[in-house]
Amino acid sequence: MASQSERIKYEEEFILNSRGLELFTCSWLPANGEAKALVFLCHGYAMESGTTMFDTGSRLANAGYAAYGIDYEGHGKSAGLNGYIPRFDRIVDDCSDHFTEISERTENRGKQRFLLGESMGGAVIILLHRKKPEYWDGAVLVAPMCKIAEDVKPNPLVINILTKLCKIIPTWKLIPTKDIIDIAFREPKKREAIRNNPYCYKGRPRLQTGNELLRVSLDIQRRLSEVSLPFLVLHGGEDKVTDISASEELYESATSWDKNFKVYPGMWHSLTYGESLDNTDIVFADIVEWLDERSLSPAPSRLEQQLKHLYDDHHSTKQ
Repeated sequence: MASQSERIKYEEEFILNSRGLELFTCSWLPANGEAKALVFLCHGYAMESGTTMFDTGSRLANAGYAAYGIDYEGHGKSAGLNGYIPRFDRIVDDCSDHFTEISERTENRGKQRFLLGESMGGAVIILLHRKKPEYWDGAVLVAPMCKIAEDVKPNPLVINILTKLCKIIPTWKLIPTKDIIDIAFREPKKREAIRNNPYCYKGRPRLQTGNELLRVSLDIQRRLSEVSLPFLVLHGGEDKVTDISASEELYESATSWDKNFKVYPGMWHSLTYGESLDNTDIVFADIVEWLDERSLSPAPSRLEQQLKHLYDDHHSTKQ
């Protein structure tokens, strides 16, 4: 029987973005056979693709999917000041450019395109969808950053002062927060691995970074009704980093004709990396089942989806 590593083909590559910065990218492909669909991975704040999302990519490739990751500017092995996000739109643009280039390759044309992101990666996905509303076939949003939990967010007075300081010292590490590692990753060994990973940022959030994360989360929360692609949102019942009520609001507000919401009682923030193996298996079984249901049958066109949605709404109103 082939080992997991023998059943997948893993590759790394550095690319240049539109601003001339070198970005780290990676891919996990099924070693044998055609991929069912493409899945593009968006990691969380201060995380990276090559290690903290390696298990995610490997599991997807073993399930028959071609998975692709990228380290954002200032994250992981990519260029840029470590942990610094000067403009969130730059992350979205870089992901959009890279994922689109892969999708438009001759061998990938006709394949369905899915997005999967955790925490801040969920916010990246929502903005990728907003940028190209008709392009993506679906998304898996794992504890998405639609709203920063009150326990993590500084009080309004501190936010006001720090926002003004952003214009003067944007890269300084001044934002007072709890140790996110301690409250995001449930398994002690995973916490230790993050602390020992040189590619994960572990300092206090930089002023402009924190300002951008707050700005984007507030903007997303105000515009949840604009989310219209099929999605599965997953959230740990004991998440103290991103607000579970925001995931509930996303599910209720989105105009998507195909949307699903699942809560895992007792689990923490990082569902794909920070939980026990048994819990991680449960989460990925749900992810793969959702992807399989949408990739193994021919995808209906956007027009067909909208007509079905209108038909269902019409009949439910008559009843």
